[in-house]
Amino acid sequence: MIEDAKLWSPDSPFLYDLKLTLLDGDTAVDSVDSYFGMRKIELVPDAKGALRIALNGELIFNYGLLDQGFFPDGLYTAPNDDALRYDIEITKELGFNTIRKHVKVEPARWYYWADKLGVLVWQDMPSGEKRVDRGEGQIERSQESADQFELEYERMVDYLYNYPSIVMWVVFNEGWGQYDTVRVTEFAQSLDDTRLINSVTGWNDMGVGHFHDIHSYPGPDMPPESPGRGLVLGEFGGLGLPVEGHMWQTDFWGYRAYDTVEALTEAYTDLIEKLRPMIAEQGLCAAIYTQTTDVETEANGMLTYDRAIVKMDVDTVRELNESLYGLEAK
Repeated sequence: MIEDAKLWSPDSPFLYDLKLTLLDGDTAVDSVDSYFGMRKIELVPDAKGALRIALNGELIFNYGLLDQGFFPDGLYTAPNDDALRYDIEITKELGFNTIRKHVKVEPARWYYWADKLGVLVWQDMPSGEKRVDRGEGQIERSQESADQFELEYERMVDYLYNYPSIVMWVVFNEGWGQYDTVRVTEFAQSLDDTRLINSVTGWNDMGVGHFHDIHSYPGPDMPPESPGRGLVLGEFGGLGLPVEGHMWQTDFWGYRAYDTVEALTEAYTDLIEKLRPMIAEQGLCAAIYTQTTDVETEANGMLTYDRAIVKMDVDTVRELNESLYGLEAK
């Protein structure tokens, strides 16, 4: 037992050093160095009864970036360790406290930096199989396909279980491969009851898991109330700005496109101003902005695909983002 333990959080990402030694009698035959962090994540009611995310007993609005983890010189493989670290560092510099790792599982080193630098991580299960459109329910998977999905889900949880930065598992995204949602969500909860479970982010909610989560582009918007669950805006924004000389290709896509940094900043400011009353008055407990970097044909990143340019002034974005914290009813 650790007396007066130092708790891990984005503002104070304290990690304890750990050394495990294997003894043969009194003789040390092997040892390994590691670390651990201590923190608690949960849903708690605020003063108005709305369910909020709490870290170590304190309400914390989760505001983050959708992070697909693409790189122009390696696609799903980062060029080096510094690249893994930089994406997390710039996210924090911009005033975000959360990363939604979108339908990708990273190498262990990425989660080390998330632990070390201090960012809350929502970990998506990678999608697979067919998809259904908004409002069309779920697919039927073959037994073989379902067994494989659940095997890989369990392996993902086993692999990442010990990283304190991970506070949420996201099971299904926008109807991609979504099947047998109630049972699979119960399965996910049985594997890890120390973290929050986002059963379905976007589209076809089945009333299970810790959250009712919608996507709205550009948004923002609120999901309808769902008794016993928190309200989440799992994706919004997607404001695009192509930067000449830093595009993967000349044709690009974004939910909204702008020609200047000034116009982009004005549009982003408007989104933040609309978010504030949703947090303070309507119970919104988290929001994820799309996205960290441009990706292939997508020009809606905070940064260009090559990470050479941050599209808006860092100090301005950080001030806007930090205005979202502490609005919950105490």
